[in-house]
Amino acid sequence: MQYRTLGRTGVQVSTLALGAMNFGRIGDTSQDEATAIVDAALEAGVNLIDTADWYGEGESEEMVGKAVAGRRDDIVLATKAAMPMGDERNHRGSSRRWLVTALDDSLRRLGVDHVDLYQIHRWDPATSDEETLSALTDLQRAGKIRYFGSSTFPAYRIVQAQWAAREHRLGRYVTEQPSYSVLQRGIESDVLPVAEEYGMGVLVWSPLASGWLSGAVRRGKDVTTHRSAFMPERFDTALPANRARLDAVERLAGIADAAGLTMIQLALGFATAHPAVTSALVGPRTLDHLHSQLAAADTVLPADVLDAIDSVVAPGTDLAAHEKFDTPPALLDASLRRR
Repeated sequence: MQYRTLGRTGVQVSTLALGAMNFGRIGDTSQDEATAIVDAALEAGVNLIDTADWYGEGESEEMVGKAVAGRRDDIVLATKAAMPMGDERNHRGSSRRWLVTALDDSLRRLGVDHVDLYQIHRWDPATSDEETLSALTDLQRAGKIRYFGSSTFPAYRIVQAQWAAREHRLGRYVTEQPSYSVLQRGIESDVLPVAEEYGMGVLVWSPLASGWLSGAVRRGKDVTTHRSAFMPERFDTALPANRARLDAVERLAGIADAAGLTMIQLALGFATAHPAVTSALVGPRTLDHLHSQLAAADTVLPADVLDAIDSVVAPGTDLAAHEKFDTPPALLDASLRRR
């Protein structure tokens, strides 16, 4: 396992980190399976575990808490808040009112007195940066969180939050967690350069592109992944974006074969090759999934392989831009771009 410094925090984290979204109902992963995955990940040198209150409405946090009991101090523990937790309108977002409550709920589910990294899961357009950063700074001073970060923020919101922290003399986001893979490279145009400029750690999610880069999706092969069962539109090759992805996957498979790599090694090696990226989050549902991903822990792609990948998916290109989660609201809601 390789390790890198998380932004300017001085904290050393593994280049492959364990994402716990699939623990519980989302991935149909039991507590025993989740504990076995955590055990194997830690044994392999993974030292960062990332979850969120929203995953299974708290179920993932509860399972992570049980899995890490007795070894909390050896783990960089990260969670998130801001996504809806039920139907109550104020049980979401990044207001001071909700973050104070949400963090206490997360700490209770995790069975710990603090988390190392607390992340705002999505930018909340209803709440000012000053309000959110002030609440996070107070929670940090109270010892309940060590650092705080953002997740899937557009580049301009990352810049605005950094400015607000300086303007109001508040703590700042020290990490960003964006989606990034060979098939979704849009953040290379703006988010990654901005993160580098501000010295932020970057923890990328979905480096296997929801399974497209796992080797399980190939031309002429039935797609039977867990993700395809409840998100069939993402794998429907009648759709132009998915045909483009499948074409790219076939070409990438050839590059992997020529380099003596699995598709997973190619995908994770790519994600961790960018100088702005600190760690790639893997989200296994089973031990077999985890072992296939850990095989990429020491993968370093040579320049000719990275050049070949660039020839398939150009830098800064998203093959499925409609699946991005950081689109400015005005592009989605016509009322926000009309006088």
